[in-house]
Amino acid sequence: MQIPRTFNDIRLWLLTRLVINGFCQAAATLANAFLVELAFDKLITNTDPSINLKFWEIGLGLAAAAVVVALLRIVERTDAESIGQEYVYEIRMILYERLMNLSPRALQSRSQGGVMLRFVSDLSAIRQWVSLGLARLVVATTTTVASLFALSFVNVRLAVTVAVVLVIGALIAFRLSGRMRTAANEARNRLSRLAGNVNEKVAANAVVQVFGQSQREKRRIARQCRDLERAMVDRAVVAGQMQGITEATTAIASGATLLMGALEVAAGRTTPGTVVAAMSIVSFLMPRLRDLGKVQEYWHNSRVALTKIKQFLAIPAMVTELPNAPDLQMGPGCLEFDGVSLKGALHNISAIAFPGEIVAIVGPNGAGKSTLLSLAARLIDPNRGVIRLDGQDLAKYSLKSVRRAIGMAALDLPLLRGTVGKNLRYRWRDAPIEEITRVWQLCGIDEMLAELPEGEKTRISEGGKGLSAGQRQRIALARAILGNPPVLLLDEVDANLDAQAVSVVDRVLAEYQGTVLLITHRKERLAAADAIWYLEAGRLVEAGATKELLAKDGPTSRLFSSQTEDVLSS
Repeated sequence: MQIPRTFNDIRLWLLTRLVINGFCQAAATLANAFLVELAFDKLITNTDPSINLKFWEIGLGLAAAAVVVALLRIVERTDAESIGQEYVYEIRMILYERLMNLSPRALQSRSQGGVMLRFVSDLSAIRQWVSLGLARLVVATTTTVASLFALSFVNVRLAVTVAVVLVIGALIAFRLSGRMRTAANEARNRLSRLAGNVNEKVAANAVVQVFGQSQREKRRIARQCRDLERAMVDRAVVAGQMQGITEATTAIASGATLLMGALEVAAGRTTPGTVVAAMSIVSFLMPRLRDLGKVQEYWHNSRVALTKIKQFLAIPAMVTELPNAPDLQMGPGCLEFDGVSLKGALHNISAIAFPGEIVAIVGPNGAGKSTLLSLAARLIDPNRGVIRLDGQDLAKYSLKSVRRAIGMAALDLPLLRGTVGKNLRYRWRDAPIEEITRVWQLCGIDEMLAELPEGEKTRISEGGKGLSAGQRQRIALARAILGNPPVLLLDEVDANLDAQAVSVVDRVLAEYQGTVLLITHRKERLAAADAIWYLEAGRLVEAGATKELLAKDGPTSRLFSSQTEDVLSS
């Protein structure tokens, strides 16, 4: 994915409007300056008796020019913000699409706080550059050039004087460019570290408290806050220097205009009214020049932000969807792994789960069991080999249709913030009442809702906090089987559950008609399994019928040696 162009058709039109706006503001300013010149020469110095304008006519003209400039500034600000917001919206949608296409495995090494900064702080910096930096630069440049060009027809020396001062000021400010880039980058890095740490401590608040490390973590946060404070102050110092240069430039431009005007009047080449008019033009340009003093700050902040966003977009997705991929056709649920390998995790896995079978996937920790389920759900694609569902290569079909054919419940697939009802229907928002009734009865949802204060309208926070482990697991199971997908993937769904919640898992396994791949360490689950796949160190060491594997002396029977007799007798 690529960062979009700053100006597409819509934004280019808005930019064109800004340029036109700048010329219109320059025209209004020149009209104001002309009226000031007339007022000074007629009403104050009376150097031009041929002027017949009345006092109220000049005043009305000055008021009209001021109103026009004010209205143009309102339109300018609106158009500038529209450009920035429209551009940021497009980038935000690209970022979100990329986030949704990334495998959870690809995000494991990324700080959640750092990821969030892409959507908040970095996009804000880009919006500031486009709306407050680039847009102001376009309008200010247009207005300044047009004003100086018009002023040159009145008095070339005055126009050249102002232009020389502005150029010198711009060159001095440009020399600070490198320092501003460094300061902006350091501030962004410090903010990312602090955000990542705070995000982690919010999620692990109980861990910090249980182990009595509140003061230690407080000191760490304090160090990061101080580091961020210093970095932000350093950036503000450079920004202040740029602002100071701008202020000095505008002041010098005003003084130089006044002195040059005095010389021109003394030499008889211009009138006092012309000098006053030139001063009014410079006064009009002053706020524009002050705005330009922040342009470099916005620019460098946006460059740092764009670099971070490009780095995020460059993360390998680990899942690739073919363009215009067709939808997977639903079948009985025969799931086949054919020579499947994933670098650093799985090696040449070949096995078949036949329709309607319950396959227990067992093995020591780190064997690759959860990774195998992630491959089946296409949360990640294998480096080699093919995964087929009813003879269809999953890699050749649309992700949406694959996910529709596969339900999954796992400890690392938490509930989402919102209502219980939203989570129950998350897989199929508009599921018919018959399907909802079937699933809720199967998972004991009605009994669970009776225990909640507002039933399915009960709101829960991220991860389902506020619910018991059993309640969370019931909702997760119901979410997974809604729509009756032909394949169900269960990863330790009965770990640390009470007897009532475990009985719900038993009922789902007994009544579910599709194919089930079940990771478990519980002996009770093997009794319901038709087959066992034993993984170790990323390799399929043993596979076969449950009773056959437990009856012979192999890795599976040794893993459950203390439990084999109970299972065989069931």
